[in-house]
Amino acid sequence: MQGRCIGMDVHREFCEVAIWEAGEISHAARVAARPEQLEEFARQLRPTDRIAMEATGNALAIARIIGPHVASVEIVNTRRLRAISESKQKTDRHDAKTLAQLLAAGMFEGSWQPDETTRMLRRRVARRARLVTHRTRSKNEILAVLHRNLKPRPPMTDPFGVAGREWLARHVLPEDEQDTINAALRQIDFLNEEIATIERDLARFATDSAEARQLMTVPGVGLITATAFLAQVGDVTRFRDPNRLVSYLGLDPRVRQSGESAAHTGRISKEGSALVRHVLVEAAHTAIRSPGPLRAFFERVRARRGHAVAIVAVARKMAVLFWYLLTTGQDYAYSMPTATAKKLRGVELKAGAPSRKGGGSQHPLNREERRRLERRSAEHAENAYRRNVVDWQRQQAKVARLAT
Repeated sequence: MQGRCIGMDVHREFCEVAIWEAGEISHAARVAARPEQLEEFARQLRPTDRIAMEATGNALAIARIIGPHVASVEIVNTRRLRAISESKQKTDRHDAKTLAQLLAAGMFEGSWQPDETTRMLRRRVARRARLVTHRTRSKNEILAVLHRNLKPRPPMTDPFGVAGREWLARHVLPEDEQDTINAALRQIDFLNEEIATIERDLARFATDSAEARQLMTVPGVGLITATAFLAQVGDVTRFRDPNRLVSYLGLDPRVRQSGESAAHTGRISKEGSALVRHVLVEAAHTAIRSPGPLRAFFERVRARRGHAVAIVAVARKMAVLFWYLLTTGQDYAYSMPTATAKKLRGVELKAGAPSRKGGGSQHPLNREERRRLERRSAEHAENAYRRNVVDWQRQQAKVARLAT
């Protein structure tokens, strides 16, 4: 016999509850969204009950309290449920009722619920992103002051470092404008310290994570890209193939087709985390500067579709590459060991590892010679990729001729 299906419309202060049982819907009293009241409500449930609730900020905390008392708790993204998002009758009781009915009908799958380590990593990555946004806003405020007072552009790459601040101090500005610059600089200093604290915690995680170290063997992938990807994806084995991962990250193109017309491929879907897409695109910009198959792939796509589409294609390719690296437990085959070792050592130092000054190197070649040899090896891999593409295209053309 099928157990009860319970829909919970979750708010900050309370949860509206609807219960489906044997085809009948009943409404229970509102439950306060507080640990004591939720625990009391959970003890009244049956072990065979199934729960469906909206994906809100406090849904995971509620699910952890109710979960041990019921058969399952499904957290649902209601943006994908047109029965709720586009309903003409939009009330809390109606939404809870709809959730219970859809759960009983088996009309949706719940969202994946990360463990506490992944949730902590997500919060740190998200907080760092917000702090970086605030810091950028403060920097732009200083540049705006210079612009409206007819001052030239800063001649250095970092106008907020030591040399940049000395250059800013030499300009004569109105008193209120100088106060604005001083306040913005104080905010930048504070935000730099907060960002450094979070990055130290992320570096400690990456140092102890074999998965993060595997991802950082890919050119262009650093601490932030690796931790942001792992925070959002969690256990990559829950995706049966890389295409599902690409779809989860919103890097898959939208397809439109109707009647006898040909299918039209549009822009990417942009589902999922915008932060992960952003860091993957940034990593793609860095990866194409190094020789290797990723740069050859970028140049091939750019020749047909342009720079912007090619960069997004490289970001998608990197997501697919991450899936294979993590599922097989292997490092990137075309990484440059010296650059990768330097990158990983930088993460260890940021995590608080002691420096090894004066230790020297036992390698018979110096660092620059090793880098030159590794770069030459990566260029050979890039040329091999280009030859493979040309051979594949010729084979496809031959097959097409034989078919006609």
